[in-house]
Amino acid sequence: MTRVASLLASALLLLLPLSSASAAAPEAATALFEAKTVTNRNAALTTLEAAAPGDPASAYAAGAGEFFTALEILAGGLHRHGFESPQSFMLPLMRLPVPDNPSPEPLTYEQFRAILVAFRDRLEKSAATLGSVPADADIGMVIDLTHVGIDLNEDGAIAPDESMAAIMASLSRGGIAPDDTAPALAFRFDRADGYWLQGYAEFLMAQADFWLAHDFRTMFDGSFHMLFPHAKLPLQDILVPLDGGTGGMLASEWRIADFISLVHLVNWPVIEPERRQAARRHLLEMIRLSREDWKAIRTETDNDHEWLPGPQQKGANPLTGLEVGEEQVQAWLAALTMAEDLLEGRVLLPHFRIADKGINMKRFFEEPKNFDLVLSITGPSIAPYLESGKILTSDEFDQIQRQFGGAGFLTFALWFN
Repeated sequence: MTRVASLLASALLLLLPLSSASAAAPEAATALFEAKTVTNRNAALTTLEAAAPGDPASAYAAGAGEFFTALEILAGGLHRHGFESPQSFMLPLMRLPVPDNPSPEPLTYEQFRAILVAFRDRLEKSAATLGSVPADADIGMVIDLTHVGIDLNEDGAIAPDESMAAIMASLSRGGIAPDDTAPALAFRFDRADGYWLQGYAEFLMAQADFWLAHDFRTMFDGSFHMLFPHAKLPLQDILVPLDGGTGGMLASEWRIADFISLVHLVNWPVIEPERRQAARRHLLEMIRLSREDWKAIRTETDNDHEWLPGPQQKGANPLTGLEVGEEQVQAWLAALTMAEDLLEGRVLLPHFRIADKGINMKRFFEEPKNFDLVLSITGPSIAPYLESGKILTSDEFDQIQRQFGGAGFLTFALWFN
């Protein structure tokens, strides 16, 4: 797998869960991760949730199951209304290969918000369940990423072309083909990896809460027909080509125009300020969990199919092709401190137009005002959050980036959490 392919696959894993369990896992966990139908999967998840309060392994598996059913809520909602996944690398997290829907249902702004709310609330349940697993729990679930999937098209089945392996192959434009026998891609997920998954739940909740904090109806009405070209959005009959358009988000002139409209229309009034405040708390919790993850990883003495190995666990990861060294871990911990300092307002974010002041990101979240993307870039919208103080320098961030070598900071960040 090339590094670009590995990066895309890692990006997907921001959005997808663990997979099949070993024999040592609870029987219901095996049923959960091996299920071929949504009905059987949900029955196993119900059993695990009932056992979770008294059994750390059941809680661990249930939290993972709740995570991927959150993604299924999102994928199903997108499919229901005829979402066309962009193929542009500019938006890797939107490359989830939702199948074509020849008969999509109409979509309203209120329905789209409801999909986001359901997705976000399910993630919250997953994070709480994973958080209930004791720090010293002895977890070891061997998981083959070819044995699990989510129901992308709401037909009640979890088909081979909806497996983790098939979805990853779709993202990487190569590798495992869904109609071939996929080679095993097994990892042994332990307690540290539970922190990793919980951290990603917090990360995705932060994104959902930021959107939901605002009224983005104008953007939805004015540009979302590029994502849902047959869902009866207000400008569909005027701006969507009669053939519905073909290709990815930036592969045709009409989608380029609508993408420009989308950027221009990110001028969102605040309607639920507590959600924007919550987004900051989710990001801070993600940072805390990443530290716990690395603390646990660095105490491990085995080297058994590690999903995220420490410097003491030698060997290239079979998914990313990368090996983790002490230099990368130290750089990542420094990046976490930098992010925390920004979110706590101890360090200010620089703006290219302003030399002597920086943006207080704590106040950006805690004292929410209308969010205008273009005016934030050009300066006027960030003026209320400018302060004098210690400003993050490009040299500080460049120093961290250099420690990740040729693979680059983003590749490791998507993998490390």
